Amino acid sequence: MDDAKIVNLSLVNLSLAYGLVLLAIGLARLRRIGQEGQMLWSSLRMVVQLFAVGYLLHLVFSVRSPLAVIAILLAMAGFALQVMGGRIKQRMPHFYRVMGTSIFAGCGGVTFLFCGLVVGYSPWYDPRYLIPLAGMIIGNSMNGASLAAERLAAEIHERRDEIETALCLGATSRQASDTAVRRAFRAALMPTMNTMAAMGIVSLPGMMTGQILSGTAPIIAVRYQIAIMCAITGAVAITAFLILLQGYRHYFTKAHQLAEEGQSGQ
Repeated sequence: MDDAKIVNLSLVNLSLAYGLVLLAIGLARLRRIGQEGQMLWSSLRMVVQLFAVGYLLHLVFSVRSPLAVIAILLAMAGFALQVMGGRIKQRMPHFYRVMGTSIFAGCGGVTFLFCGLVVGYSPWYDPRYLIPLAGMIIGNSMNGASLAAERLAAEIHERRDEIETALCLGATSRQASDTAVRRAFRAALMPTMNTMAAMGIVSLPGMMTGQILSGTAPIIAVRYQIAIMCAITGAVAITAFLILLQGYRHYFTKAHQLAEEGQSGQ
């Protein structure tokens, strides 16, 4: 296969592409949905953040320091936590502690397992592999983590009478909240399952498309996409499981009583 030249996008090209965002904002304003300002702010924020990350990665790639790479990964996880905290309106008790530890264990564990055993590059902190792969795993896990936390809070709120009745009949807090936890876990996994079901036929994934555009053989790009999708699924499942495992307990007291809304339990 001949080496493919990557087409460089100039600022003029990017300006033309950004016109599509302005078109979307114009259509939103035409239909008066009331989110035009949010759409504009989100798009500008995306541009600034991605340029900042690009220049930062250029610096990190030249330094190749494990401390710098770990600092970036921690910053990515912290920013993901902040975004989820701002997005979720109905939070579980001890929200940031539960979400933080779950993301660290779920996404962090899967990232280093995937990079070390599946991809197997050296050194382990090579930023050209670790940072992009970790970014995909953390970024895709955010949706599942948010759904797990938000759905659990909603289920506990909507099923308070049912849960209190079960507790009065002798059920433990785990037994009484089992339905809420199962529904929250199902909601957390649903987007990932839908993505896997449509992948390859309905849509071509971003990672695979990017590799093909950069000149990578399609079959190699497919293998990477399958591998990273498996890692994302595992990270979403583990992170959501840990969130729910810790989260439901904070809705109850040590005596297995449902805590008052707005108050922490165990």
